Amino acid sequence: MSTAAPPNAALAHVEARTWRRFTPRQRISRFAVYLAVVIAIVLSVRAIEIIPEFLYDAPEQMMDLFRRMWPIAWSHYPKGVHDALVETLHIATLGTILAVVMAVPIGILAANNAVPSRPLNYLAKLMLVSSRSVNSLVWALLFVAVFGPGALAGTLAIAFRSIGFIGKLFGEALEESNRGTIEALEAAGAPWRSRFLWGYWPQVEPAFWSIALFRWDINVRESAVLGLVGAGGIGMALDSAMNLFQWDRVAMVLFAIFAVVVVAEVVVTQIRKRIL
Repeated sequence: MSTAAPPNAALAHVEARTWRRFTPRQRISRFAVYLAVVIAIVLSVRAIEIIPEFLYDAPEQMMDLFRRMWPIAWSHYPKGVHDALVETLHIATLGTILAVVMAVPIGILAANNAVPSRPLNYLAKLMLVSSRSVNSLVWALLFVAVFGPGALAGTLAIAFRSIGFIGKLFGEALEESNRGTIEALEAAGAPWRSRFLWGYWPQVEPAFWSIALFRWDINVRESAVLGLVGAGGIGMALDSAMNLFQWDRVAMVLFAIFAVVVVAEVVVTQIRKRIL
């Protein structure tokens, strides 16, 4: 005959079991992550060598800079800003087109379902990583050294910087495509070109246009500063005005850049609504 446990003993057993959200190993891991973040912040603050005097004086200097920028030199736009702004748009547009032409084949090679060859996949991914790892200003410096100052260097810098972005996203879109249509075409004996045009492309076409438009929008912003290193565009007008301490003209250039970025965002949004 079994006897029931005393009520007091059962209650003590229940109270001894407490619910914890994380296991001891998880708590230690979270503490290690938090500690690493704190250490990284401390080391970063020490490395950048903040000068307290400059930090305290920053608000006053900013207000003085804004007072020098006002009123904006609107009269400087026709002769000093318009042509440079148009050149910036040309750099962004042509650079994006060149990037698309070069990135699409590399993106196809990077997709292991479209091109089932590991060496080619790794080579293409290496090229995409190499493109993304170098900043557009660094590309601009390299091409300025090769071709000299001007819009050509800026266009090539935008193009080579964009290859990694467009190729990576396009290759990932290919890898995520549905295999049903491709397998049907393979079973029918269709060559690779037909499989790509009728199997892969209809599935990735919306993603392709979305990637290209988004990259053009980014390139409009990036090409605005390439002139700071001599790669053409409105950045050269900005650099010239800053070197001459013509802050009202600097304000005009900054306003023009802001306006173009806003217009580009609106245009890209409208185009995506109509074609996607």
